[in-house]
Amino acid sequence: MLRKTIASIALCLIGFYISAQDLNDKVLIDIDGDKVKVGEFLRVYQKNLDLVKDDSQKDIDGYLKLYTNYLLKLKEAYALKYDQRPDYKREFQTYKKQLSKNYLTDKTVTEKLVREAYDRMSQDVQVKHILIRLEDNETDTTAVYNQIMAFRERLINEDFESIQRDSHNGSSVFVEDLGYFSAFKMVYPFESVAYNTEVGAVSMPFRTRFGYHVLKVFDKRKSRGEVTVGHIFLSKNTPDSIGDPAERIQNIYKMIGQGKEFEDLAKQFSEDKSSSQKGGRLNSFKSGQLSSVKFEDMAFSLNTIGEISAPFETDFGWHISKLIEKKPIGSFDELRPQVEARVKRDARSAVINESFIDSLKAQYNVSTDVDLSYFTTILNDGYFKREWVKPDDLPKDKGLISIGTKDLSYVDFAVYLEKAQKRIREKKEFDRIVDMQFDSFVNEQILDYHESNLENINKEYAQVLTEYRDGLLLFDLMEDKIWNAVKEDTVGLKNFYEKNRDQYHWPERYKGVLVSSGNKKVLKEVKTVLQSDNDFKEIRKQFESKGSGDMIWTNRDFTKGTPKLPADLAISIGTSEIFEHNGTWHVLKIDDILPAGPKSFDEAKGKLISDYQAKMESEWMEELAGKYTLTIDDKVLSELKSSINKR
Repeated sequence: MLRKTIASIALCLIGFYISAQDLNDKVLIDIDGDKVKVGEFLRVYQKNLDLVKDDSQKDIDGYLKLYTNYLLKLKEAYALKYDQRPDYKREFQTYKKQLSKNYLTDKTVTEKLVREAYDRMSQDVQVKHILIRLEDNETDTTAVYNQIMAFRERLINEDFESIQRDSHNGSSVFVEDLGYFSAFKMVYPFESVAYNTEVGAVSMPFRTRFGYHVLKVFDKRKSRGEVTVGHIFLSKNTPDSIGDPAERIQNIYKMIGQGKEFEDLAKQFSEDKSSSQKGGRLNSFKSGQLSSVKFEDMAFSLNTIGEISAPFETDFGWHISKLIEKKPIGSFDELRPQVEARVKRDARSAVINESFIDSLKAQYNVSTDVDLSYFTTILNDGYFKREWVKPDDLPKDKGLISIGTKDLSYVDFAVYLEKAQKRIREKKEFDRIVDMQFDSFVNEQILDYHESNLENINKEYAQVLTEYRDGLLLFDLMEDKIWNAVKEDTVGLKNFYEKNRDQYHWPERYKGVLVSSGNKKVLKEVKTVLQSDNDFKEIRKQFESKGSGDMIWTNRDFTKGTPKLPADLAISIGTSEIFEHNGTWHVLKIDDILPAGPKSFDEAKGKLISDYQAKMESEWMEELAGKYTLTIDDKVLSELKSSINKR
């Protein structure tokens, strides 16, 4: 029985889904052959519902009126060829180019790399490495690889310091203690090997743009976050006339113990010119950012804001540090935007781009397994001098590759080779040049094809682009037909004012000063002074000079019924009693009561323009309704309302 019940529910849900899909595909609105289906209307309705301020327009009928007006205006904009205007085309293309960037990337790979980067930022890794320098374009690497393998064996079996003493030369071989670091501090391939190697293990040789490396991981620890400290610094190279820095720093430390301010002593005695006049304050830093591990460790060892270290020595000299701020690494959600921005600027972006290109090759069935030997025969040494010109006898009809419906020929690639020769910085074999340029050519062509086809294959992109396209058209149309037209129609505006001047009135108003405070006692003195004839600004200055900063002074016209004043407050010229309102104490001095009365043309102008624009737009909409045939399918509308009520 239970199975039958579940099956019945499932069938009902499937039936409802099919029914909803059928309804979405039905035409609800037709304007001279331009049809809008229920699905599109519902999408716009649900998306914009919270933006509609008038509650009467939030039900289907009210919003439908709003939407059909929008469609009529859009129809008129295209009829008047607003979409052909050069300014419109330029602005739209700029937006389109900017928007497409968000869709020309592999979001799945990006998200994975952002998460990976954040996880690595949350952990410091301590590494020592050996590097044998090798030019990035060098292909004969056997000898260097064998040499780095030998170093790997030594790194496994010997202590690091002995290898460093007999092998580091600072030019071709580097044996270095890199200390602790986290994400974005090293080139991405190096960072990845470091984080993927276990503590105590030595990596296999790997190559970066600098050469071949092996590394050993000595420790991994949770990120210490970020710290801001001040320091008083005495150099080891202090002149003898100033005295021994070790003794001098102790004397400064004693002065701190006697109550002297750290910042004052830093200004007076610190030899760090970049920080001394800031009271010793240094820029915030994380682990691995400073060249002195000892200074970093001391800074992070301070735990209480304001805590001051004892004097300590580094390779640079003597220091006393003071903790100013210390904060842990932020959450993933907090740091996500900046981590993603760094990922896209980092070498990780190449991983994202490569993944995206590979997916597009599969999507558009692109085969790059082609014979390029012909192109190696037409290159010459002029290519390295940027003097090469494609030959005139190119096989013009010979195809090279296809991307979707786009065919690219030998000529297309030859043209690219000619333009791209400026990218070649050094001599290489012609076959390597052709292969490299062909890869760039294919990638560029695939991205261009995908971008031009994006509106047809990505529904979200198409919707956003359509909304901007239509919104830009309507803005230009409304600006011409209504907004600017009303502003320029001074005679029409004045005539409208004369016919409707009884709608533009001032309520009763009170000119005066309201003084507010959480302290009732303070307002008693204020009330006494307000009763004098002294200028408001002078009275305010008088109290501020006495340090009475817990008051808020409001000098303005108050309209009758304003929520800023109690509804039952007795209004008269002069100073009121102290009263409580909205949880705060106030005293009000009224200098004048302005009776209710008509607004002049200039006083009413803001509201007047808005009302006149509404009138002009209403008349214009009647004109458009007569110009175009608008049909709403009542039966489909009824089905739509019924469907919404059931949800």
